[in-house]
Amino acid sequence: MTESQEPIRQIDINIAPSFHNDLSESWIYTVVEAGLEVAVAPDEDCQVSLLVTGDATVRQLNHRFRGLDEVTDVLSFSSSHDGHWEGEVPESRNGQPDSGDFPFVLPPGELPPLGEVVISFPQAQRQALQRSQPVDQEMALLIVHGILHLVGHDHLEQEDTARMQAREQAALASVFQIGAANT
Repeated sequence: MTESQEPIRQIDINIAPSFHNDLSESWIYTVVEAGLEVAVAPDEDCQVSLLVTGDATVRQLNHRFRGLDEVTDVLSFSSSHDGHWEGEVPESRNGQPDSGDFPFVLPPGELPPLGEVVISFPQAQRQALQRSQPVDQEMALLIVHGILHLVGHDHLEQEDTARMQAREQAALASVFQIGAANT
């Protein structure tokens, strides 16, 4: 890619039908773009998917892929970084091979996938209420947080947490300045 070309960023957004009236797909797209700005290199082409769904779906995914039979706010399924298994089943996940055992081959011309972020909108609503903040702020944080996990950021150690939070704040400042300019 030459210096004058913008990176190609494919963003796929899927909002469960029951939440279509509560969320703006164009606003979510803006948040995902801000998240990508702080997560990937400025010239890096990529694709990312975002699913906004309900508690039952997130709980099921959390149980299947993390070993936790509970609702969580955001899950990230990275194409290149393994997540943390927290359940009682060994990390082999019931004998299933690790993703590294079977390299995924992309069709020619396909953008490199970062992965998929899955958010429980009802959980985001509950957390916003608990924090006395608008749900759009909570959603923006969860979207950016999930994207950062896709590229390997984590918050297991204090230093990693600080680095991740700094990137989250930079993306959120960008989103809400854009939002303020459009109102």
